[in-house]
Amino acid sequence: MSIETVRQFFAEYAPDVTIEELATSTATVQLAAEAHGVAPGQIAKTLAFKVGEKPLLIVASGDARIDNRKIRDTFGGKAKMLDADTVMELTSHPVGGVCPFGLATDLPVYCDESLHAFDEVLPAAGSPNSAVRLSPQRLAELVGAQWVNVCTLPESIS
Repeated sequence: MSIETVRQFFAEYAPDVTIEELATSTATVQLAAEAHGVAPGQIAKTLAFKVGEKPLLIVASGDARIDNRKIRDTFGGKAKMLDADTVMELTSHPVGGVCPFGLATDLPVYCDESLHAFDEVLPAAGSPNSAVRLSPQRLAELVGAQWVNVCTLPESIS
């Protein structure tokens, strides 16, 4: 089960981080925000894309939207969201629980600057009812992520 690979990841790299497992689904940003009592923006959603033949993960604020122009400018091509089966194969995590921890394959991970708006964010932890709490900086450090600006925040959408 994919939450187990996340448990192993944290046991090895950050034993102080606790996985929160809830009885209710946190598979969407809104469900996760309500269940954890935080603003939707604090949910760090992990999105899986392919640019050309290169798969990658982008972790962004829950209320941010991917900006296709920024993606093209940053990664040099059009991004295509991966289907659920491919995401499961590459990450070992089901959609709704996708996170950058305990991955099945070595994927590049990028953290969007939208995460900097918060002192603490909650990415999923490998299942549709789990999450961890940590700072955006620690999240990026743990997964070796590069910071990018590929999203638009709701207040800047016209």
